[in-house]
Amino acid sequence: MSNEFIALASTAATLGFIHTVLGPDHYLPFIVLAKARKWNKGKTSLITLLCGIGHVLSSIILGLAGIALGIAVFRLESVESFRGELAEWFLIIFGFTYFIWGIYRVLRGKSHEHFHLHETGNAHLHPHKRIGDHLHIHNSETKSLTPWILFIIFVFGPCEPLIPLVMYPAARGNMIQVTMVALIFGFVTITTMLTVVLISFYGLTKLPFHKLEKYSHALAGLIIFLCGAAVKFLGL
Repeated sequence: MSNEFIALASTAATLGFIHTVLGPDHYLPFIVLAKARKWNKGKTSLITLLCGIGHVLSSIILGLAGIALGIAVFRLESVESFRGELAEWFLIIFGFTYFIWGIYRVLRGKSHEHFHLHETGNAHLHPHKRIGDHLHIHNSETKSLTPWILFIIFVFGPCEPLIPLVMYPAARGNMIQVTMVALIFGFVTITTMLTVVLISFYGLTKLPFHKLEKYSHALAGLIIFLCGAAVKFLGL
């Protein structure tokens, strides 16, 4: 293993870590949605993992396509920049929409009635003053589109540092190094995402949020919206 490859691999690992930690959009959406939607550790980890794979793999595929077609680095970076713009706006729109939906849920929490049919054939209506007064399972809740929306956003989200990293060994015709660099960058990026999300997941379970629970969806949407805005307008 040459010193040149060791330096390149170390750079890939370092940039993968920094790229993830300094980008709050890599972990904040998972943290706040896991809390709001009461995802367990397994579901939170799986969604984060799949979104991370989509995030990294899309850039790897773009980079390999650029290598195969002989496209210059600056052209690929312009494509990545365009993808980044789309992902940022998708995150902003998703966060704002989720915030409005969360506010609607809070307002809907006022007294309302439900029709219940018992096995005996008797039926009755009774009011609920809060959403949590009685448990109802609805298809719109159990078959949520939220994970799919997150996945699409992350597929569009680019890994900007990855393109020049893989193009350097590609220019030397060393596809083994291209593959290794991409795998190292991807592994560090996804591992960092999972680590930050799970540490925060455990931390939030220790904090008393009972009084704010009915606002959890609205707060999650607001945080995602602000995160997207910070990435878009502050360059985080």
